[in-house]
Amino acid sequence: MGFYDKHLLPHLVHFTCGLKPAMKQRAKVVPLARGRVLEIGIGSGLNIPLYDPRRVEHLWGLDPSSEMWAIAQKNAVAHHLDAEFIQAGADAIPLDGHSADTVVMTYTLCTIPEIAPALAEIRRVLKPGGKLLFCEHGRAPDASVRRWQERLNPVWRSLAGGCNLNRPIDQLLEQAGFRSPDLQTMYIPGWRPACFNYWGSAGSDD
Repeated sequence: MGFYDKHLLPHLVHFTCGLKPAMKQRAKVVPLARGRVLEIGIGSGLNIPLYDPRRVEHLWGLDPSSEMWAIAQKNAVAHHLDAEFIQAGADAIPLDGHSADTVVMTYTLCTIPEIAPALAEIRRVLKPGGKLLFCEHGRAPDASVRRWQERLNPVWRSLAGGCNLNRPIDQLLEQAGFRSPDLQTMYIPGWRPACFNYWGSAGSDD
C-alpha cells in the first residue's frame, strides 16, 4: 500500500462521503437498524452518530483497513454504542451464520472487489427475517450520464480506492437473492456520474 492509499485516500474518502447530501441519504436507512448489527465497510464511522443506541444491542464494524477505526471507535464511545471492529473483507465475514439482525451497507458496494461472494456472505450472517439496509451510488438511468460513467470509471477507480461509478445496484442485489420492496432512486446534489443513489431495505428470498 503506497503513501496515497495509506495516508491521503482515507481522509479524502472520509471528507467526500461525509458531505451533506450523502449524510442525508445515510440518515434515511441507518436509524432503522436494530438488534445485533453488522456494518459492512465501517471506515471512519460516519454512520455511528445515526444509530439509535436504544435499538442497537451490538455493532460489528467490518472493514479491511484499520487506519480509520480509531476515529470510529471514539464515535462509538461518544454515542454509547457497544462496538467491535472486525478487520476483514466482506467476502469472508468471520461471524457465525444467522448472527446479525441487521446488516448496514452505505456507499460500500461500489468498492467491493468480489460482489457475489460478499452478498452471499451477507445472506449467510443475516438471521431469518433480518434486513439489509443499504444506500449506494451506481449506474444512472440516463444514457448520457451512463456514457460518462463508462468512460471515466477506469481512472476514477484507480484514484478513488477501487470505487466504481457504474454498478447496477438493484440488479446486483436481485441476482444475489435479495428483494427490496421499498427500493428508491434519485440523483442527489453533486457530480452526476457519482450521484445517482439507490436506497432501501432488502430481505433474502430464502
